[in-house]
Amino acid sequence: MIEILQWSTLTVCGLVAVARVPSAVRGRNRTLFYIFALMTLAILLSIQAPYLAIDQALGGVNVANLLLRFVIFAAIFFVGIRVTRGFGADDAYRLLAGRIGMAVLGLTSLMVVVVFLMMDTAGSSAGMGSVSAKDARHGLLAEYYGAAGRAYPAYVSLVLLPAMVRACRSTFPLLVRVAAFLLALGAVAIGASLLFPALPPALNSVEFVINYTAVLCFVIGLALIWVAKLRSGQNEPRQKTSTAK
Repeated sequence: MIEILQWSTLTVCGLVAVARVPSAVRGRNRTLFYIFALMTLAILLSIQAPYLAIDQALGGVNVANLLLRFVIFAAIFFVGIRVTRGFGADDAYRLLAGRIGMAVLGLTSLMVVVVFLMMDTAGSSAGMGSVSAKDARHGLLAEYYGAAGRAYPAYVSLVLLPAMVRACRSTFPLLVRVAAFLLALGAVAIGASLLFPALPPALNSVEFVINYTAVLCFVIGLALIWVAKLRSGQNEPRQKTSTAK
């Protein structure tokens, strides 16, 4: 079931990314293409077979997992920038692109790298399962590494959530409100990832479901905004103000 979910998510992300290629080539909304391409790469690096092949090519020391973390950071950053600009959420935009947001990104990135370097990462394995199983110290460091990797996506998601809730309750077109709901659901799913350490081992599959639900919600939500834009002919789904004509 998990493999079906992984490959299905990869297929959806890949198809949407390919669909954005013509517009990206023409210089239109390239950020959307970057988001979909990065998410496709992130899913690819999350699947056992591609992960092992890529990591072996990189030396077999789980550098692919470190790469995955930064691909996710980049994808969620672009999602945050795109969504906050599109919905006119200036306060949320400042929390992502301003000093606070850059500080959070820098700190979490540093934590990920430092903890990664503290481990003996030899032996490719998706999710670094072989690393955490080496001894108690590596098991603890792997937990810290995972927590650091989840921190920045959770921060971005929690920043986005209020804006998405407002959008759901707004007078935006139905398609845009559905997109906002999916983005909000994805944000909640990513925020819930902070609770992963509290889950018993028997519920490990729940982590996969939550992670891939978040990805699908973000991808489909952004795709719906794209479709809504094509239908309306507007550049961004912004609400009209009292001075709009």
